[in-house]
Amino acid sequence: MAVFTEVNHEQAQGLLTRLNLGTLHSLQGATSGIENTNYFVSTDQGDFVLTLFERLSAEQLPFYLNLMRHLAERGIPVPAPKPDAQGDILHHLNGKPASVVTRLRGRNQLAPGIGDCQQVGAMLARMHLAGQDYAAQQPNLRGLPWWTDTVPVVTPYMTAAQQALITDELAFQQSLAQRPEFQALPKGAIHADLFRDNVMFDGPQLTGFFDFYFAGWDTFLFDIAVCLNDWCIDLATGQLDQARAQAFVAAYDQERRLTDDEVRLLPDVLRGAALRFWTSRLWDFHLPRDAAMLKPHDPAHFERVLTQRRDHPWHYQREGVARA
Repeated sequence: MAVFTEVNHEQAQGLLTRLNLGTLHSLQGATSGIENTNYFVSTDQGDFVLTLFERLSAEQLPFYLNLMRHLAERGIPVPAPKPDAQGDILHHLNGKPASVVTRLRGRNQLAPGIGDCQQVGAMLARMHLAGQDYAAQQPNLRGLPWWTDTVPVVTPYMTAAQQALITDELAFQQSLAQRPEFQALPKGAIHADLFRDNVMFDGPQLTGFFDFYFAGWDTFLFDIAVCLNDWCIDLATGQLDQARAQAFVAAYDQERRLTDDEVRLLPDVLRGAALRFWTSRLWDFHLPRDAAMLKPHDPAHFERVLTQRRDHPWHYQREGVARA
């Protein structure tokens, strides 16, 4: 959530007026993230987030915005897109597609404990279940085809050892994707980017998920793996915290029971989730776009995470399921 496109007070007020959201009190650019332009907006009617989309097209965006509306209508705590008088939730501002959504209360939990992980795991399962009747489908745009295209682009910036690691892992994930048991994994609309900074807590209580603009149709297991690789690790080393990981998956499993193949393939998908974010961080770091307040993430973090997942596979322990 960097600022690529500047928005002034008058421009923001014009959009807010069209959406009947009152008088603008404050407009503040967000500094985290690297994909879209985001502003925190306060009016006499409440707090909102204004997003200008820098990469996603107007044709792609209805999938994300309507997914958020779908989930909100089913009781999942996510930002609700605000419509104009015609009911449209996709708008335009300064030549860019734009949206205005409700702002969740609270703040990020950047040092999660077991209870936090349990709440996120349970809510992720409820979100997956709530999205099962969402009719629209759009691929995970940062899935395996994107990894396959992007790894050759970033390898010139890497050491020989890093090149060997990333190409070997890509080959492993390509082979995994061809296995019948992988192709049969349950699928649906997933968040695909549910890091600590995309979840809000008010004190000890989870108040919502946000930033759905990497969402897509993919395996539910990939969403779980993305979360485990952020919520349940030691950030300095990338090592998985066994207690937090077990609590996260057990809480998910109580809401939507995992299949036996999901349990068996989780260690492999954890590797894929690490590869995805190592690749994207390499791309953003070495091929950045100009933006005010842009802060690309360090790619080395997910190199460590991937190495940990390869060297120390983690298995969820559930009674009656044999360890792979």
